[in-house]
Amino acid sequence: MNYENKIKELNIKLPEAKAPVGNYVATKISGKMLFVSGQISIDENGQLIKGKVGKDLNTESGYNAAKRCALGIVAQVKKACDNDLSKIKSCIKLTGFVNSTDDFTEQPKVINGASDLIASIFGNDGMHTRAAVSTNSLPLGVAVEVDAIFELR
Repeated sequence: MNYENKIKELNIKLPEAKAPVGNYVATKISGKMLFVSGQISIDENGQLIKGKVGKDLNTESGYNAAKRCALGIVAQVKKACDNDLSKIKSCIKLTGFVNSTDDFTEQPKVINGASDLIASIFGNDGMHTRAAVSTNSLPLGVAVEVDAIFELR
């Protein structure tokens, strides 16, 4: 499957792969594994998607925020692969963090936004293991953060 063609077919516009703002790297390759640091929820205009899911945002809004995190992941993957997504063999794992209220229990539905986006681009190669975790706060007050592990060819 040609992932670049799939991105065009789905009319997806990847955001700019942002440099980290702390003492870490955005991506790291170890052997045939590509690790992607957590990508936070940023909308198409570059604005942070902030708030608590279950209070400020509903599950659908959280889903869309997670989808935006996945777009950031794909942008970082593309940059790490020198703009050649054919270097990707598969997505191994996503870990999603949802800034949610104590009584909110639909974290998996929120992180489906990231999983669905990765699967839509990478097809069967995008099927991954996953964790969807609730947290009481995330950096800069964002609603969702997702990190990833990919296998390289």
